[in-house]
Amino acid sequence: MKTYFRQYRPFFIFLFRFFAVYAGLTLIYKLYLKQFDNLLVFEVDDFTAALANQVQYVLGLLNYKCSLMVHDNQASIKLFLEDQYVARIVEGCNALSVMILFAAFVVAFTGKWIRTFVFIILGCVIIHLLNILRIVLLSIALLNYPEQENLLHGVVFPLFIYGVVFGLWVVWVNKYSNYASGTAH
Repeated sequence: MKTYFRQYRPFFIFLFRFFAVYAGLTLIYKLYLKQFDNLLVFEVDDFTAALANQVQYVLGLLNYKCSLMVHDNQASIKLFLEDQYVARIVEGCNALSVMILFAAFVVAFTGKWIRTFVFIILGCVIIHLLNILRIVLLSIALLNYPEQENLLHGVVFPLFIYGVVFGLWVVWVNKYSNYASGTAH
């Protein structure tokens, strides 16, 4: 048994790092969300609200009439495009859970700490900017093709955001991690 642990030590270290970072960041995120957890008032967390405002700003730049309204009976923000209700932005839309997954993977495939930190920060900024673009494009698509909501929201746009994350992981592992330079133990 000891031989197996020695033989697969890099794999076990990878798993430990991944799950430790993932669990730690998820716990911090859940504590953050707990501030907004109120059974009497449906309050949207600050990051999701900021995301909705950024989406509204970009849609305005694209000459769309966009307005936002806090939902009356759920923690979400209604998005109106050209005076039509097209979507609601909920906590799950903010991509923070995707950023947590991204960061855990990058840390698990370790690299130099400063490089790891910078890559995680830049990667999260890229994910956030592309998430704004994803919601903008999804809103426009839902305005024009509301009957395609399941395909657009359930398949096309998740592929978009997870495809970007996968691409960033490939870049990290092949260019910047210790595995890329052959220095992993």
